[in-house]
Amino acid sequence: MGLENQINYWLESAKHDLETADALFQSQKYDWCLYLAHLVLEKTLKALYVKQMQVSAPKTHQLHTLALELDLNISEIKLDFLRKVNEFNIEARYPDYKLNFYKLCTLSFCVKYLNEIKEFHQWLLKMI
Repeated sequence: MGLENQINYWLESAKHDLETADALFQSQKYDWCLYLAHLVLEKTLKALYVKQMQVSAPKTHQLHTLALELDLNISEIKLDFLRKVNEFNIEARYPDYKLNFYKLCTLSFCVKYLNEIKEFHQWLLKMI
């Protein structure tokens, strides 16, 4: 797959995941909403990676690692945010974390992070 097709793949997949995250939010499935929202950022960062580096994206789920490899001029606050959002990937997947994450994912928690993820996503899209 060519680089332009890879970029389009990551962006289309991120768009689909964002739509799904919104549907999960409406269904009050806040833990899975945030898990998918994490993927939105991961896939958008990978699209940007392909665009900037002109190579396929690495097989990593570490949002802050991807961000550091890119020319984003990113603040430590944004890196900390990506580290926090990255926890949604781990905590939503593994059984020993799942219940704690489920309890953490209240309406207010989800609204806060989903809105911040959407803002970050839009910021990344402006660079693609």
